Amino acid sequence: MSEFSSEWLDLREPADARARSAEIANAVAARFALRDELHILDLASGTGANLRATASLLPKKQVWKLVDHDADALDAARKRLIGWADASEIDNETLRLEKDGRDLTVTFSIADLASETNRLLDAPWQLVTASAFFDLASQDYIRALSKAVAARKAAFYAALTYNGMRQWVPHRPADNQMTAAFHRHQMRDKGVGVAAGPMAVAHIADQFRLHGYTVLEGDSAWRLERSDRMLIEELVRGHAVAVSEIGGVDDKTLLDWVKVPRTGAFVGHTDTFAVPGS
Repeated sequence: MSEFSSEWLDLREPADARARSAEIANAVAARFALRDELHILDLASGTGANLRATASLLPKKQVWKLVDHDADALDAARKRLIGWADASEIDNETLRLEKDGRDLTVTFSIADLASETNRLLDAPWQLVTASAFFDLASQDYIRALSKAVAARKAAFYAALTYNGMRQWVPHRPADNQMTAAFHRHQMRDKGVGVAAGPMAVAHIADQFRLHGYTVLEGDSAWRLERSDRMLIEELVRGHAVAVSEIGGVDDKTLLDWVKVPRTGAFVGHTDTFAVPGS
């Protein structure tokens, strides 16, 4: 699922890449270091940023399926992956890429994750992954997905799940009121049930531990500064739009809040890596 424009996904990709937890990335790399080949299912893949950020951690030969409900996002993913690769070849609907000595075979699937995830998992995937997705999915979806992944004894890697921590620079008295309203907006149905929002991180960990998985978590917060001005401005705009839609903040407070020139922002995320217990 990608409810966001390709332009927004492109804008946030450098911040996402900087923010990813090195500790979790190292754990992912170590888990698969002795394999020659890996099959990966990427849920809510958007423009393919998760593949671009993760491929360097994985074995020389990789087979990816990128899944999103948005055909335009998948078209953008094809173009961006071709531009990112050292070499590329298109064979019908399959994209074959070479990057930094690795061979990647990539296919694309348009699917409604709310109803088709189990079908998508009916293949020999060894790693199921997603980026910036699970705070938009429901607790029921996370519960069902963890059960399905565990039944197949696959590993699971969720990057950049929003955890509810948010601070603005400079701070203003209305910040907390705005964040509370934003969270109410976030915990509406985003297409995969009533979204778990900031509770998603804890729910992911709890569900995989219930299935006997070992769960590692690492900080992947955005720490945005003046050089991230465009991303900060878009965050402020998106924040204000969400709050205006959900209500609970009067118009004057909202307008005054938007007018504050922001020079920095902290947005909390968590990376999660879960593997079957021995």
